[in-house]
Amino acid sequence: MVTHHYGHHHEDMLSVEEARDHILNQFGVLDAQNFLITDALGLVIADQIRSGINIPPLDNSAMDGYAVRSIDVSTATYQHPVVLEILETIPAGSLPRKQLRSGTASRIMTGAPIPEHCDAVIPFEETTEKEFSKPGGLAEIGIRIPAFPGTNVRAKGKDIKKGDSVLLEGHIITAATVGVLASMGMSHVRAIRKPVVSVLSTGNELLTPGEKPAEGKIFDSNSSSIIASVRQLGAIPKYIGIARDEMESVRDKLRAAMESDLVISSAGVSKGDYDMVKDVMSEHGDLQFWSVRMRPAKPLAFGTLNRDSDTAVPLIGLPGNPVSSLVAFEQFCRPAILKMMGKTNMPRPTIQAVLKDSIVNYDSRRVYARVIVEQTEDGYTAKTTGHQDSNILTSMVHANGLAICPEEEESKDPGDIVTVIMLDD
Repeated sequence: MVTHHYGHHHEDMLSVEEARDHILNQFGVLDAQNFLITDALGLVIADQIRSGINIPPLDNSAMDGYAVRSIDVSTATYQHPVVLEILETIPAGSLPRKQLRSGTASRIMTGAPIPEHCDAVIPFEETTEKEFSKPGGLAEIGIRIPAFPGTNVRAKGKDIKKGDSVLLEGHIITAATVGVLASMGMSHVRAIRKPVVSVLSTGNELLTPGEKPAEGKIFDSNSSSIIASVRQLGAIPKYIGIARDEMESVRDKLRAAMESDLVISSAGVSKGDYDMVKDVMSEHGDLQFWSVRMRPAKPLAFGTLNRDSDTAVPLIGLPGNPVSSLVAFEQFCRPAILKMMGKTNMPRPTIQAVLKDSIVNYDSRRVYARVIVEQTEDGYTAKTTGHQDSNILTSMVHANGLAICPEEEESKDPGDIVTVIMLDD
C-alpha cells in the first residue's frame, strides 16, 4: 500500500480509479448459503440451476373453454355452429377421465391437462354456452369458430424442459426469479450471503440522534446515512456506535467490529487526525491514509483489522463532512460491498447532460457536483442543487445525480456537456 506522511500535494494524490482499484483488490466474493427463496431477493445465485421437471408438466389449456379435436370444428361458423357431445368437466388440478373421440368435447378450465386426442381449446365466449343459464347441466355444446392444432393449448415443457439450465451462476434474484424457482418446486436456493458491515463514527463532539442537544455538540448524521446506504445495497448494517477520543473507547468499538466483513468509519481521516485509531490499528492491523484527487472527499483511510492469524477485516475510513462521506461511500464502499455480494455490474449508470449553470474546479481535482437531472425532448439537463460545500447535506437530498468536472478542466459552464452519475436506484 502507498503511505503518505505530509500535506496534500497533488503529486501525492491518488486518482479515484487508483484508490478504488486498490481497495477492491482487497475484497473477494463471500461464501454461499442456503436461503428461503422469498428471503433471497437481490442476492446472487451461487450455482447453475437445472430443472428437475417440465413446466408445464403436461399439455394444458390456456383458456376456460372446451377441449376439442380441431378437425371436428373446421367448418364451424356463428351461423352454423358445430354441435359436440360434452363428455366431462375438467377442473384445474384434475386429470381427464375420458379421451376425446369424433364428435365430442370436454369442458375445461385454464391450466387443466387436456384430454387425449385433444389439440385445441375453444373459449366459452365462442360457443353457445352463454345462451344457457345452467352450463354445467348441458349435454351438448355448439362451437361457433374453427380452430387449428395447438390453438389455446400450452405444450408440455414449453416454458422449461426437464434438465434445462434455467439460471446461471451470478444471476441476481428478482421477484420473477423467485417465481421461476417456486415453479420448479424449489423452496430454497444457494446464494452469496449478505455482507455484515459495521458502521461507526468518531469524535467527542458527536451526539446520537434522539439525545438532548448540547452546546458545542453536533448530531451524528453520517452513521445514519451510511447505515441507510448499506441497507439500500442489500447488505446488513451493524451500528457499533460513536468512538470517543479515548484509546479504550476506540478499542471497544473496533473489537465489536471484528466479526464483520467490512468496517466503515467516518471522521478523522485527514493526515494528522485519527491518532488514537492509528495507535489501536497498529496493535491489531494496518491503517493507511490517502489523499484522493477528488472534491468533495479528498481524505480517505483504508486498512485492515487482524481477526486472527489468517484473516483480516477491511476498514474504509470516510471523511467527516456529511456530503464528503456520502460521495466517498459511492465511489469506494458501494463497489466493495457489491463485489462481496458477487455482483459484477458495479458502476452506476451515467448519462450526458447539458449543464444549466457552472461548476468551478479551482484546485485540479475531479469535482462531483450534486445536480438535479431532468429529461427533455432534446435530452437531459443538469442543474446544481445550490451551495456545493461539503457540509451542506441538503445538496445531496435534492440531487439525483453527480455531475463531473474532470481534473484537467478549470470549470464546466452553462451549455457544456457533462457526464452525470445517476444516483436513483
